[in-house]
Amino acid sequence: MATTTLKESVFHDHREIELFYDQFKKAADATNKEKWSNQFTWEVARHSVSEEIVVYPLFEKKLGEEGKNMADKDRADHREIKTLLARAENLSVGTNEHAETLSKVMGALAEHMKGEEQHDLPLLESKLQTEESYNAEREFQRTKALVPTRPHPLAPDKPPYETLAGFLALPMDKIKDLFSKFPKEEEVKGAKAKAGI
Repeated sequence: MATTTLKESVFHDHREIELFYDQFKKAADATNKEKWSNQFTWEVARHSVSEEIVVYPLFEKKLGEEGKNMADKDRADHREIKTLLARAENLSVGTNEHAETLSKVMGALAEHMKGEEQHDLPLLESKLQTEESYNAEREFQRTKALVPTRPHPLAPDKPPYETLAGFLALPMDKIKDLFSKFPKEEEVKGAKAKAGI
């Protein structure tokens, strides 16, 4: 039986996203900047699509018209973020333009995450039974393992079409990941431990 709620899991992902961006900013050389930029992009892409597949349909189902409005706004936020991330992927890491683009991504994400944490997710949790929240958290985690790891701003952002588009994009993303630099698992664990995540 799960002991983590959906809200707790999403909040945890938000802290990881912030950490990976901070690691990118702190990186002293282009190689480490590239690794942390890729880690940041990977986490944002997986997190965003998982929210769109699992969380936003729950907003619509449990919160009626307000939930639909919240989901529509959050999907629009994600489109902006994915567009910026896709732009960053086409820029050379270590350039001012790449750093400025990732800064814009983080600025948009910070505002988006604040809205989710202060309003959207607490409201949703208030409408979920404890077991429903645990089940949704498990589904959220499973979904993260099966979704694209790169931004696809032109892909559909509502199930079932998003799910299908994700399955089609995933193999190409995984191949691209094989040839990309990422921090070693120990580096990620060390950064999380230092940050208390």
